[in-house]
Amino acid sequence: MTAKTTDQTLAELYEDTGEQHIAVTFTFNRVPQTVIVPSRTLASDAIRHYLRKTGTHVGCEHGVCGACTVLLDGEPVRSCLLLAASLEGHEVTTVEGLPDEDGTLHPVQQAFIDCHGLQCGFCTPGFVTTIAAYLETNENPTREEATEAIAGNLCRCTGYQNIKAAVLRAAEIKRERAGGSPLGDDYEISDMALETKVRGSTGPVDGRSDPA
Repeated sequence: MTAKTTDQTLAELYEDTGEQHIAVTFTFNRVPQTVIVPSRTLASDAIRHYLRKTGTHVGCEHGVCGACTVLLDGEPVRSCLLLAASLEGHEVTTVEGLPDEDGTLHPVQQAFIDCHGLQCGFCTPGFVTTIAAYLETNENPTREEATEAIAGNLCRCTGYQNIKAAVLRAAEIKRERAGGSPLGDDYEISDMALETKVRGSTGPVDGRSDPA
């Protein structure tokens, strides 16, 4: 039996449904993927319903809450505002694609655990992808910068203090995994930023707390 070509599949879908479908090829969480979807399909729906990756949540569907945030070529975007067609040829990373291939959690994911950065968890994937992208541009944020970094995402549980602490904790983990001091070059700023009452008893990854 001869396999159908993509064009044949698209033609059959149009004949059956009366609706135009498209084939979209992109790299999804490091793996090349092609999905065939109605041309009106949003990126968030393509990810959740066609690729069956439900880590990306859909909240307001107006691009306000940020729960649907994914990384498009490393930049955070609201997937509920993008058509699936716009993913063609790009690299898409969701919260499921952030861990290393050996299963090691991304620093932001580990930081959310350390700092109790989630309550109901619905907004968490959007926060995690947003913060992961932010730390690529600022490896040593202050408390004020951490607040600004999460300002575009909404947490209905109002767990912002712990999420802000997770930003700082993730930066700490990134620095240590890179071989540097977990507290960074400016010990006083980093130590003050880590908010002991939120961070609790969690220590730096390698048990170091003072670069001296």
